[in-house]
Amino acid sequence: MHQKLLELVNQCQLDESAARQVNDLLGQGIPLDRALLESGTLSEIQCVENFGAWFDLPTTELANYLPDKQLLKKCPARVLLANNILPLEIVNGQLRVATAFISNRSGMDELRMATGMTISPVIAPLSAIQRCLKAHLGVGADTVQSLVADKDGIQVIDDQDNDDNVDLADEAGDASIIRLVNQVLSEAIERRATDVHIEPFEEELRVRYRIDGVLQEASLPAEVKRFQAAIVSRLKILSHMDIAEKRVPQDGRIKLKINEREIDVRVSVIPMLYGEAVVLRLLDRSSALLGLEQLGIAKDDQDKLDRILALPHGIVLVTGPTGSGKTTTLYAALSRINDVDRKIITIEDPIEYQLRGINQIQVATRAGMTFAKGLRAILRHDPDVVLIGEIRDSETAQIAVQASLTGHMVFSTLHTNDSPSAITRLIDMQVEPYLVASSLEAVMAQRLVRRICDNCKETYQPQDRKATELDLGVKLPDTLYRGRGCSKCQNTGYRGRTVICEMMTITGPIRTLILERTSADVIRREVALQGARNLREDGWRHVQSGTTTVEEVLRVTKDERNDFARTQNTGSES
Repeated sequence: MHQKLLELVNQCQLDESAARQVNDLLGQGIPLDRALLESGTLSEIQCVENFGAWFDLPTTELANYLPDKQLLKKCPARVLLANNILPLEIVNGQLRVATAFISNRSGMDELRMATGMTISPVIAPLSAIQRCLKAHLGVGADTVQSLVADKDGIQVIDDQDNDDNVDLADEAGDASIIRLVNQVLSEAIERRATDVHIEPFEEELRVRYRIDGVLQEASLPAEVKRFQAAIVSRLKILSHMDIAEKRVPQDGRIKLKINEREIDVRVSVIPMLYGEAVVLRLLDRSSALLGLEQLGIAKDDQDKLDRILALPHGIVLVTGPTGSGKTTTLYAALSRINDVDRKIITIEDPIEYQLRGINQIQVATRAGMTFAKGLRAILRHDPDVVLIGEIRDSETAQIAVQASLTGHMVFSTLHTNDSPSAITRLIDMQVEPYLVASSLEAVMAQRLVRRICDNCKETYQPQDRKATELDLGVKLPDTLYRGRGCSKCQNTGYRGRTVICEMMTITGPIRTLILERTSADVIRREVALQGARNLREDGWRHVQSGTTTVEEVLRVTKDERNDFARTQNTGSES
């Protein structure tokens, strides 16, 4: 090997220090190809190119790898994963196998014995092999295979046989089940998922991850269906639920630590037709808190928000559906005004970020600490600014309004589709219109749109630009962008998200409309006449800048042109 190293030094033009580092690894018994990669002397691509030429072997980057499912079934997942080898195709009776290390003879021999075929190696990058194995074999394929082999006689526990729940608890505590659940959670966090959906069906157990707001199916071995009950029981044990109760919904929480990252998991279990379904909400406490500048809010809307933040009292609401980034926006606003001169107290469920210098209270409904009760207590602590995680009921809404009228700045969220609907929602919560008009300062409706992946971003032209513009009612920019799809974005073309918003400041004319109990449509018309952008119009701003795509804006917003025309007609008739 040392002679070969000298040859490779000349071939790859390695300097003396790199050659010495590789030589030290060789002295520890590590093969040359592994030593070159592990030392960082050569990149993966350089290793592929050099070893392909040196050993006169074909190479591949596995960019367009499409597996033969029948071929994968013939190859034990345990062997493939343990040795990082990937079957490609059968050519002239030989099995072509991608490997990063030609020195891995034992893995090749094990696969040859399992398949009965002669192995023909092809050099490929290690990361590409691992990515393909995970994508096509499924998460925890080796674990599931070992479960099938070790516990071939496992049976699903009868839901009505309470005595068998002891056995199910034992199954849930099995090392392989624990490892499988950990692998699913690890992959979800690695792929930046915010939610994990575990859904039982008659023939399969489906697992999906919500990534950048869109559900993507996780790849799991089909055999995982056999261990459905044990997987659910494991999650129920982790979240301190009753594993014997399978007839009613249950909620719980798990605290995880993965690679020094603290993850708070909210768990919901609901009985379905073919078993219990589980949804896990993942909250990364170690993620960096963004400032208002990084959220993607337009400069003029930021200026409006800054003026509102400088007010001594009033209510500021952020509206939108679950998962639209409302709390993140409010945290960014609080960070902007967080200084030694202000006392800021929050009451949240859950506390998503820990903010230095801000007093934060966790809602505990079982203990009697509701939003309303906590808010009353907060007001006795002499705050300047109060954040309410969500206005859910009439009592909380009433107290929030009273807090603003007694000299406090109140921030909160509300579940409405747009800004004008927040006003009618407060009135529906039995808050008097004159109180809404005098306390409310601004409402910001927002959505999150996916950002085009920077790694595979490309320009394109629509097939029929004029027809598209006519259909959308907007002039498209000369250059449009989209993501081609790559390994970094799981071939979706998107990675990360940004905010589109509709900022409604409460002006004199709008206060008059509130006092008159006018509908949200009429208020929406007034907001538009004042020049404010609606959600879709703000989305076109991101299309213009090449941040997102036309399709993404259409996915999260609705066309309000007809609504606006209808309100204009109504106004002219009156």
